[in-house]
Amino acid sequence: MQLISIGQIHKIIEKYLYWLSLPSIGFSDILEIVIISMIVYQVLKWVQLTRAWTLFKGIVVLLLFSLFAAIFQLNTISWLLSNSLGVGITAAIIIFQPELRRALEQLGRKKIFSNLLSFGEYESGDSEVTDKTIHEIVRAAYEMGEAKTGALMVIEQNVALGEYVRTGIAIDGIVTSQLLINIFEHNTPLHDGAVIIRGNRIVSATCYLPLTDRLDIGKELGTRHRAAVGISEVSDSFTVIVSEETGAVSLAKDGRLYKDINKKKLTEKLKELMKEDSGNTDVFKKWKGLLRNGKSEKQ
Repeated sequence: MQLISIGQIHKIIEKYLYWLSLPSIGFSDILEIVIISMIVYQVLKWVQLTRAWTLFKGIVVLLLFSLFAAIFQLNTISWLLSNSLGVGITAAIIIFQPELRRALEQLGRKKIFSNLLSFGEYESGDSEVTDKTIHEIVRAAYEMGEAKTGALMVIEQNVALGEYVRTGIAIDGIVTSQLLINIFEHNTPLHDGAVIIRGNRIVSATCYLPLTDRLDIGKELGTRHRAAVGISEVSDSFTVIVSEETGAVSLAKDGRLYKDINKKKLTEKLKELMKEDSGNTDVFKKWKGLLRNGKSEKQ
């Protein structure tokens, strides 16, 4: 019986199991992986703090649709997608020019390594709004309504409002009716503008919001209501408004304004809308939650 030599065994392994061999990894390869990982992390972190997160999800959907068209040889659709790619990139740059400019400005102001290694400046609350937080918001709204104290409270949902948070003053406090009433009290430094609530914490006050361009909103409604509708048009947030003139409480969501609603209806509406939003969760929302990691960017 002929014995197989070690050399022959080595040749057999090289011939049939060559795919098991691992490429050599040097120091430069490891360094490149670390640098690219940091850059990708910072880009995703910036994206999920702005409206660009919604755009990012749309791009992923288009890429998946392109893959579907390529697999099933849908030539016309593939041609349309490939030829519209250049126009889409240009349009995205124009639409998100303020966010891109702000990101470059922050890159120039901050130290490179501290920026890359940072994991957020202060912790935000839980990502899901609890019934207690809803109760505190509703209670504050109607107490301010009785005193005819104007208020604008924005509750962030899936679309991050980081660009609007930065226009205000950082608070980072647990949502309570007393704190909300104190913020909007007349002749106090924080009463002008909107409060933005993320999870169960107030992250910022005196925030500036975009005004809606709609013409069907009644002339009797002022800037506060137009700002509430405006922010609901560019995000999936909820905004509770207290009229300074009448004390009426309203709710803005998805560009719609629910005017002069009572306490019970507001509570039910908030819970109903939040339940609908939580039912629409997908892999993007889960990924966003992991990226946020309970952190928020400092002013």
